[in-house]
Amino acid sequence: MMKFITTLGLAALVAGGLSGCATTEQQPVKAVYHINTDANTVPPILNNIRNHLNADPTAKIVVTTHSRGIDFLLQDAKDSKGNSFSGTIADLVAKGVDFRVCNNTLVSRKIDKNQVVMEAKIVPSGVAEVARLQSREGYVYLKP
Repeated sequence: MMKFITTLGLAALVAGGLSGCATTEQQPVKAVYHINTDANTVPPILNNIRNHLNADPTAKIVVTTHSRGIDFLLQDAKDSKGNSFSGTIADLVAKGVDFRVCNNTLVSRKIDKNQVVMEAKIVPSGVAEVARLQSREGYVYLKP
């Protein structure tokens, strides 16, 4: 009988503790969108990010680029239809999205850092940044 009461008491304590956890404020979702494809693939990716923020305005989103993925973050970049990226980038930055460009790509492609849009931050390595965000900051990886 004593064991039953102890088990019941433990169950009540656990249930009470769990309900206390449910009332704590949840941390925002953190997602890193990895882009390494050419500028023509970017409009639907930016639309995914916009939809993500519409569904969850508290989400913390970082867009990390390298290789051909940096192209849309260069001054006056346009897709093959002539559409500029600047307005969409500015809109997403206003919503808290961070854009990051791989310096290794800039160096290997001989692109001056001044060609990168001012809204983007240059990081030493795009792939290392993706790994850092996942392993050290708890970001989930999205490759649209």
